[in-house]
Amino acid sequence: MHLSSESLLVILFVGLVAGWLAGQIVQGTGFGFVGDLVIGILGAFIGSWLLPQLGIHLGSGLVSAIVNATIGAVLLLLIVRLVRGGGFSGWQRSWWRR
Repeated sequence: MHLSSESLLVILFVGLVAGWLAGQIVQGTGFGFVGDLVIGILGAFIGSWLLPQLGIHLGSGLVSAIVNATIGAVLLLLIVRLVRGGGFSGWQRSWWRR
């Protein structure tokens, strides 16, 4: 498998934007450059697997890729929050203060 430099830049851009958006939706703040990137890329994998399983097809293009990855990243952050034991009541609580 060969990725061109343009493809890699698009993947990184989509991951960064999706991670930042998910951080804004779930936490109310971002997670930094690397954190947003990792969350967005993992969210893209989750979204690209889960949404077709549910019969949801957003189309193709950059905007749909960002929306897809953001949905996956939000789900990832909510699952991590539930597994960590924070539930949905501590939305604004910082994880390092526990």
